[in-house]
Amino acid sequence: MAVHSKHPASAPPAPPVREKTGHLMMRGWCIFVLFMSLSGTAWIHAFGETTAAAIVIGGGLLTVALWFRIRPPFEWRRLPWFVVAYVAWATLSLLWSAWPQTTALTLLLLWITAVQALFIGSALTWHELVRAAASALKWVIGLSLVFEVWVSVFIGGPLLPGFVIPDEPAEDPIVYWSRNNLFDFEGRIQGIMGNANLLGPVALLAIIVFSIRLASGAPRRFLLWTWIGVAAFLFVRAGSATAYVAAAGVAIVLTTVLLMRRTKRPGERTRYYVAYAAVGVGGLFALWALRDAIFGALGRTADLTGREAIWDAVLARAAERPWVGWGFATPWAPWEPAFDGWIIDHGQTVLQAHNMWVDVRMQLGIIGVVLLALLYLAFVWRAWFFAVDRPRWDLRADRPYSALTLLPTLIGAIVLVQGLAESSPLLVWGWLFVVMLGAKIKQSPHVGVGPAEQSAAIERGELTKRDP
Repeated sequence: MAVHSKHPASAPPAPPVREKTGHLMMRGWCIFVLFMSLSGTAWIHAFGETTAAAIVIGGGLLTVALWFRIRPPFEWRRLPWFVVAYVAWATLSLLWSAWPQTTALTLLLLWITAVQALFIGSALTWHELVRAAASALKWVIGLSLVFEVWVSVFIGGPLLPGFVIPDEPAEDPIVYWSRNNLFDFEGRIQGIMGNANLLGPVALLAIIVFSIRLASGAPRRFLLWTWIGVAAFLFVRAGSATAYVAAAGVAIVLTTVLLMRRTKRPGERTRYYVAYAAVGVGGLFALWALRDAIFGALGRTADLTGREAIWDAVLARAAERPWVGWGFATPWAPWEPAFDGWIIDHGQTVLQAHNMWVDVRMQLGIIGVVLLALLYLAFVWRAWFFAVDRPRWDLRADRPYSALTLLPTLIGAIVLVQGLAESSPLLVWGWLFVVMLGAKIKQSPHVGVGPAEQSAAIERGELTKRDP
C-alpha cells in the first residue's frame, strides 16, 4: 500500500513569480522618459516652451528621487568617464561664457538628460531596455501618423504650433507644425516633432529596434512587422537626406558585423576590417566627389541646403576663441542677443550649427572637440566589440550571439552620420542613447552579466544583491 511521505523531495507547487507593481511602474517611467527624448520638440509645439521646460525639469527631479528610492545596482567606478569629462568641461564654461544665462539653462538640460540616461541604464536589464525603447518608439511613430491623419482629415490645411490654424498662408512653410502633406505624396511629412529631419532618424531607429525585437524572438510578431511597416512609411515620407545616408551607414555596419560573427580563425577578421575601411573611405570620397548628383537626386542642393554658409559663419566666430570657445549653448537660445538674428535661413533665426563638431568647436573650443571625439571613440569602440565578440567570460567559447548586442553599434552609426549635418546628437535622444548605452556596456558587458543582470529576479522586480 502506497504511503505519502511527510518529507517530499521537491518544493510544494506555487504560482509563478510575477513582477512587482513597483518595478512595473518604474519601467513605465523609463518608457515615458525615452518617449520624451525621442519626441523632442513635440512638447514645445504642443504646450509651449515654459510648460515643456517644467515637464523636463520635473521629470529630472522625479528620476533623481526614484534613484535614491530604488537604488539600482551600479558600479560608480565604471562610469563613462569621457562623458563625465565632457559634461564637466561644459559646466566649467560658465566661468568664461559670453552668454551665461543660456549656458546655465542648457547645462541643466544636459545634466538632466545624462542623469536620465544613467538611471535607465542601471535600472533596466538589456532585455528590458530594448523593450522599453520599442514601447517608446511605438508611441512616437503611432502618434506621428495619427497626428498627420488628424491634420489632413479634420483640419484640412497646415497647422501652426499650439494647435493654431493660420488665417493666411505663411511666407515660408518652415514655421508650420504640420504642412498637411500626408496625402500629397510629393511633400514631406514632419510627425509630432514638426521637423522631417528629426522624424527621419527616429523612424530609422524604430525600424532597427523593432527588427532586433523580432530577431530576439519577441511575441506578437505580426504586430512588430506592422510597426516596421509604419516606421518605414514615415521614414520614406520624411524625405530626410541625412536619414537616407544614415540608413546606408547602418546597412554597411550591420553587414560588416554579421560577417565578423562568421569568422572562426584568429586573424580572419583582418580582411573584413581592411574591406570595411576601404568601403568607408571610398564611400566618403564618392559622397564628396558626387555630392551634386547625389543630393540633387534627393532633392537637396550640394551645400546641404545652405549648411556650408552656416558652418562658415560659426567657424568664423569660433576662430576668435579657438581653445575654450564662447560657452556651452546646446541648443542656441532664440532669445539670446548673440543668436537672435545672427544667422537667418528661410526668414528664421538658425538655432544650431547643423554639424555637431562645428557647434562644439564654437561653444567649447578645440578642447571640447577633443573631449567629444574621445567620448564617441570610446562609445564606438565598446559598441563594436560588444556586437562582434562572442559572449565569453570563462573557458566556454561557444555561447550564441544575441541580437540585442547590435543596438549600440547601429545607433552609433546613426548619430555619427546625423552629426555631420545636424547638431541634434548633442541633445535629446541622441545624447541620451549614447550615454545610456555607453554606460550600460561598461556596467553589463554581456547580456545577462553585470550589476543589473545578475539574476532574473531583477527583471521580476525582486531586490537582489550582487553575487560575491
